[in-house]
Amino acid sequence: MTFDRAIFFKAVRASLFDGILTQGQVDGMAAILDRWALMPATADRRWLAYMLATAHHETGRTMQPVRETFAASDDRAIAILDAALRRGRMPSVSVPYWRRDAEGKSWLGRGLVQLTHRANYEKMAKATGIDLVARPERAMELAVAVDILFKGMESGAFTGKRLGDYFSAAKEDWTGARRIINGRDRAALVAGYGKRYLAASRLASG
Repeated sequence: MTFDRAIFFKAVRASLFDGILTQGQVDGMAAILDRWALMPATADRRWLAYMLATAHHETGRTMQPVRETFAASDDRAIAILDAALRRGRMPSVSVPYWRRDAEGKSWLGRGLVQLTHRANYEKMAKATGIDLVARPERAMELAVAVDILFKGMESGAFTGKRLGDYFSAAKEDWTGARRIINGRDRAALVAGYGKRYLAASRLASG
């Protein structure tokens, strides 16, 4: 099956990016499409659409790996998170996972899916074969972030829920799929992105 990226980018530019695409956004989506091209020809395009939607939401539609809080450095992100905790804006957090450990490493959110907590870095290190425990900052590399996105969402490594639980021959649950990443947080919003990415991919497919 052919896939015309020019048609795809034209469609998402209009439906998801207010008529303007930056080079970073194009590069990020191209990296995801490159990885998708390695999947079997029978792979469900709704999976691709929902992964693109997830990256769109989690990166503030930059389509590039970002740190939690969108800070330019780990130290700045840690300071922002500490300030939010002090002000009572993070009631669900009992342990400030972003603070540097004895080795000086921070396990704050990074990448296209905001990978957080050492245990999750350990899981994705095993899944990808990339030593994210020794170097958690590698989650900020685009190729690594794309691998984490695919491996985590396909296998259910993030929350125990996976793409196949929500998109299959027998099921299509765009809002429920948010549980793959983050419970029901902004589920309808991300579902809407996913449907628009799917429409663009159908236009681009021959």
